[in-house]
Amino acid sequence: MARQYHELKILPKYYRAIEKGLKTFEVRFNDRNFQVGDMLELKEWFGSEYSGRYINAEVIYLLDDPQYCKEGYVILGIKVENVFN
Repeated sequence: MARQYHELKILPKYYRAIEKGLKTFEVRFNDRNFQVGDMLELKEWFGSEYSGRYINAEVIYLLDDPQYCKEGYVILGIKVENVFN
C-alpha cells in the first residue's frame, strides 16, 4: 500500500507537547485508514483559524486493539520529521 499524507488540525497545547518532544503519539478517529508509514501534517488550530505552524511526522506504530482503544479510534506512534514555525 502506498504511503498516505494526512493534513490534520491539532490544538495548541498538543502541538507544543509534540514540538517539545513530550508527546510521541496521536489519538485519532480512524476515518482515514491510517497505516504505519503514513505522513501527518499536524497544523496548529486555534478553533477558528490556523496559526501557520505545522509539524510533519511519520506514523511509526499503530494501535487499534479494542481492549485499549475506543471503537473507531487508533493510537498512532509518531516520529517528528520537521517543525515549521
